[in-house]
Amino acid sequence: MKQPRWTAILLYAIIDFVVCATVWGTFWFSQPADSALAFDIRGSGWLRLIFVPVFWVVLFMFLDEYQDPYRKTRFKTLSRTFWHTVLGICILYLLNILHRPSLGAKDIFTYFGIQFLVIGLVRMLHLTILHDRIQKGRVHFNTILIGSNGRAWDLFREIEVKKEYAGYHVIGYVHVHGTVSPPPHHNLKHLGGLTDIDRIIQDYQVEEVLVALEDNEYDNLRKLLDVLFDYSGKLTIRITPDLYDILLGKVKLNYVYGAVLIEVEREIMPRWQRVLKRIFDIVVSVLVFILFWWLFLYIAIRVRLSSPGPILYTQERIGLGGKPFRIFKFRSMKVGAESNGPQLSFEGDDRCTPWGSIMRKWRIDELPQFWNVIKGEMSLVGPRPERAYYIEKIMAQAPHYRHLLRVKPGITSWGQVKYGYASNVDEMLQRLKYDILYIENRSFALDLKILFYTLLVLVKGAGK
Repeated sequence: MKQPRWTAILLYAIIDFVVCATVWGTFWFSQPADSALAFDIRGSGWLRLIFVPVFWVVLFMFLDEYQDPYRKTRFKTLSRTFWHTVLGICILYLLNILHRPSLGAKDIFTYFGIQFLVIGLVRMLHLTILHDRIQKGRVHFNTILIGSNGRAWDLFREIEVKKEYAGYHVIGYVHVHGTVSPPPHHNLKHLGGLTDIDRIIQDYQVEEVLVALEDNEYDNLRKLLDVLFDYSGKLTIRITPDLYDILLGKVKLNYVYGAVLIEVEREIMPRWQRVLKRIFDIVVSVLVFILFWWLFLYIAIRVRLSSPGPILYTQERIGLGGKPFRIFKFRSMKVGAESNGPQLSFEGDDRCTPWGSIMRKWRIDELPQFWNVIKGEMSLVGPRPERAYYIEKIMAQAPHYRHLLRVKPGITSWGQVKYGYASNVDEMLQRLKYDILYIENRSFALDLKILFYTLLVLVKGAGK
């Protein structure tokens, strides 16, 4: 029976809370009676006592600590615990929780040492128990083997003969080539081919994928990864090491089943950066509306005077996960500009009003999209959203466009900065290269860099 992961994560968080509460309570009650930190049962004493353990759990959650504990390694967890404790102590000091006259540097270092040692020890014991459950076969990961020839059978044989059970329950194999060699293992089920991957992952609730391809099967690798990466965060993908040179992105070596496999990590931006990015998006968007309301009013009046029609223009675009949404823009074209079907704008496009051409040059027609950001449909930085009509045309030539749908679209993007507006599908494909580069290297720092260069484009009026 498959072990429910959320219960293990919840238990992990509860243990953290109990440990942090115990350490903080012991430290607090050990203070002299006349100390400013001493516990007072009256007033807000209980609230102050509870705040710190709650703070620790929230901090750990913000730093992406609460993931499936069955997949955690003890050494890496201990290292992360140390640095998270350092950060937490600094924040508590800045919040004046530890910045008190009665507390000296020795007291703060004592609390830090006890906090790290106790929570680190408890986590190591907890993870040891969980790893023991895996080794005894009480917990397993539904796994499929992708490959249908010698290399795949060799890997499966190593898994079978491994004395120490590692929790990987191989359900069956998926072939990627027209010819399939009969497996030398009668108990290994043939699940289907590449076109069946989506169905197999969903039907069998797959958690792990082992890829072992032959040299003549490399041409199928891109198609395979395009599908698997759609399940980023839900699947762990491990590949035989000789495929390393043709992979992009960050990887780490894992020694599993006595054989070296490469784990492909697709979540480049950690949770705390994603949370920070969302907070930054909201704060900046609200400030734009508050500080530049007069600019919105001026643009609206100019649009109204430029030609008959509405001030705002809305259009359906495709966002995160392929979900459609309505994007807002100041109208830059005459009404009925697409009466003959979808058409991209280009330099000198007579469908644009004179004021519309100016707006597009300075990109101020995009300002209403800050409302899309507040609603959570877009971000400040991300690949520009496209219409379903053009997405179909792009994917016909570049199926990897689907990776752009794994993140929220943005008001500006690396592709927009480097290439500008696209006037046709070929230019969209050129801009796609920059957007894929952003996807594979995204970070909050990169977002700030893109915003800086966007401001330079706006100041220069260099919008294409």
